[in-house]
Amino acid sequence: MEWASYIFAIAAVFCGAFMRGYTGFGSSLLWVSSLSLMFPPILVVPAVYLLEIAASAHLMPKVWKKIDWRSLRWLLLGTFAATPLGLYFLASLPADPMRVAIALVVLAATALMWRGFALASVPGPGPTVATGLLCGLLNGGTGIGGPPAILFYFSSPAAVAVSRASLIAFFFAIDAFATSVAATQGLVTRDVLILAALLVLPMLLGIHLGHRRFLGANPERFRRFVLLLLAFLSLAVLLRAVLG
Repeated sequence: MEWASYIFAIAAVFCGAFMRGYTGFGSSLLWVSSLSLMFPPILVVPAVYLLEIAASAHLMPKVWKKIDWRSLRWLLLGTFAATPLGLYFLASLPADPMRVAIALVVLAATALMWRGFALASVPGPGPTVATGLLCGLLNGGTGIGGPPAILFYFSSPAAVAVSRASLIAFFFAIDAFATSVAATQGLVTRDVLILAALLVLPMLLGIHLGHRRFLGANPERFRRFVLLLLAFLSLAVLLRAVLG
């Protein structure tokens, strides 16, 4: 890895980790979008899985009592069922189409969250499993399985703390599962492990500082900034894929 790429990767991972510690989500969207500017998705996606596992493990003890286990189990059922198919797409498709898919997923999720998409009530098992299926396809194929789950929780009547805690548990489970499936398909390579190891310390620092910020800050203002940043990065990825 060239030094310029490494410095850029450290900055991107730190920013994403700060967002994850603060809001409970957003890290994988930022990490995959930014790292895909310099590295192929087949390297970036498994490395992001490993970073997500470390990030969630760091936060889980702090949010355990607030997790909504009832909705989480149905969401995970759908996600686990669809993740292997998403990983098949990751291993089979060339880099530029994957970058386009990543950019479009991020843009769509950003637009929906910006418009304040909201549900009148918490969905039942059927819609929740369907949401999980979409999460699994996106998580396996692009490393960005979070947008449907983020919309599911933060558009529901659940409290912000409950939504944040449930998302942290969700990311931990789906990324641990996706990593195990990716390993069986030969996607967790030496280069992936090296990339993740080089970025784990700035990730842990960002998570710690972001969680401290969450305890006493208003998340809405920062959420707007995050959405603008994600939109900018996804457009950059899209332009690189289209222009080569």
